[in-house]
Amino acid sequence: MVAPRSGAAGRTPFEDAVMIVDFHNHYFPPEYLDEIRRGPSNFRITEDDAGNPVLHSPGDYNVVVPGHRDIDHRRKVLDEAGVDHQVITFTAPGTSIEEPERAAELATVINDALADRVARHGERFTALAHLPLNHPAAAAAEMERVLGLGFPGVMLFSNAAGVPLADERFWPIYEQADAAGAVVYIHPTYPLGVEAMEDYMLMPLVGFLMDTTLAAAHLVFAGVPERFPRIRWVLCHTGGAVPFLAERFDRGWHAFERCRANLSRPPSEVLRTFHYDTVNFDPRCLRLAVDFAGADHVVAVSEAVQAYVREVAPEARVTVVPNGVD
Repeated sequence: MVAPRSGAAGRTPFEDAVMIVDFHNHYFPPEYLDEIRRGPSNFRITEDDAGNPVLHSPGDYNVVVPGHRDIDHRRKVLDEAGVDHQVITFTAPGTSIEEPERAAELATVINDALADRVARHGERFTALAHLPLNHPAAAAAEMERVLGLGFPGVMLFSNAAGVPLADERFWPIYEQADAAGAVVYIHPTYPLGVEAMEDYMLMPLVGFLMDTTLAAAHLVFAGVPERFPRIRWVLCHTGGAVPFLAERFDRGWHAFERCRANLSRPPSEVLRTFHYDTVNFDPRCLRLAVDFAGADHVVAVSEAVQAYVREVAPEARVTVVPNGVD
């Protein structure tokens, strides 16, 4: 909490009384875009009519608008929106679509650029590092390096080229995160079976949320959060369907011995220790997340540069969580 300040346009008294931190926003460092242009890469890069780089990957694309790539532009947007601080991360599909050695090289470029932005703009930005999960040994080495650089944690995608995050190949990463008390923020990426989601933008609208849900459930049933209890887990998009399905997970734990093999307590108890971001703009869904995990485990976000994000009505912002922020 900070002392009340004179309000920016559109800010409520509640928002003026606290530091506003936007936890979920993506950034494409120009250094990374230059590397993609030089190649080799499995991305193809073009420009749209406005001169924005467009990254094409199998079955998807990202338009890298100014807010995605220009840190000074982003600062201006934060000022206009009355946001004090923002957590920036890379985004899906990340480097895992590249060949493993190239993925490791690009992860270093990304993290060095993120460290530079925080060094120059640390009063406005914190960054979570990117790891080349399709090269587990390099990912573990990069985890050690970024923690040494002062990163508070990492963003991991919901699967690594089809390999679940609970796989023991990734445990050296979790061991380091646990020792450091680091943040592990899970963001969705292309799910298995994506070929069934090509129509109607079903991959980002549905597949992403289901893959986050699957990743969280797999981690918990595999006992990863219990094995590494000091990790601070955060799930994107209010955890996908986690708050809705947690009771079903508990029934499975009680009913099936296999579901209890690596987990000493009902999964909902573990999932309530996770944090959930608010990229879901229906107040009823936000209320479910708050009721499930508690207001102190819900983190405010905007994902503001994404094409399908719209502003939340002011009354919704203050009625969902009237007495608690994280």
